[in-house]
Amino acid sequence: MSATKSGPRSLRPLAYGLGGLLAVAAGVSLTLPGREDLLSAGPIIEGHSDIGCGDCHTDAPGTTRQQLQANARHLLGMRDQDADFVHAAIHNDDCQACHAYEGDAHPPYRFSEPRFAEGRARLSPTRCVSCHVEHTGQRASASPTMCQHCHEEMDLKGDPIEPSHATLTRNEEWDTCMRCHDYHGNHTQETPTDMSDAASLEAVQAYLDGGPSPYGQDKRYEARQTRLNPDPGGTK
Repeated sequence: MSATKSGPRSLRPLAYGLGGLLAVAAGVSLTLPGREDLLSAGPIIEGHSDIGCGDCHTDAPGTTRQQLQANARHLLGMRDQDADFVHAAIHNDDCQACHAYEGDAHPPYRFSEPRFAEGRARLSPTRCVSCHVEHTGQRASASPTMCQHCHEEMDLKGDPIEPSHATLTRNEEWDTCMRCHDYHGNHTQETPTDMSDAASLEAVQAYLDGGPSPYGQDKRYEARQTRLNPDPGGTK
């Protein structure tokens, strides 16, 4: 009986060793160049398919030990803020390095004005990642009705559309705004003057979800390919 029991026990160290080797091999294979996609948290948006992970995700400051120590101190109340771990957090500057352009209809900095305090409380429009969350496959997570938070009164002199902006806002038809207007104003399409010519709400939602643009394909500005090596010729 003792011989039978000792056999399996004698194999345990070997099994543990093999398991450890397999875990190390798997970890090394995931960190090899060209294998970054295996570590991705989810699908990227279509416009980012030609850039590498390192174009957005840079190393966090300090060593791993220092990052762990800083976060431990934060949990113990000995530090005001936590520390980035492994990769630095993505900030507006990272997004704007590729996507900033002079004609942006809704640049994040505009919402820092006091008059947009209520909108900031509801949407956090000063942060790019409030609407553009990578690794979801969506172009934007915002709702087509978000315009209501800043445009509740739209009584325009010489209003060119039918029904008028005043009528649409009075009737709280907030799902009509993005049927005519590209939020950032980067597409060169002619804005409809009659709601019957506007894009469908389904087409707008499909666009936000990552589908084709209902505003046409021509753009005023083309994003730079990488913020680390910006191409001055990549804008127009």
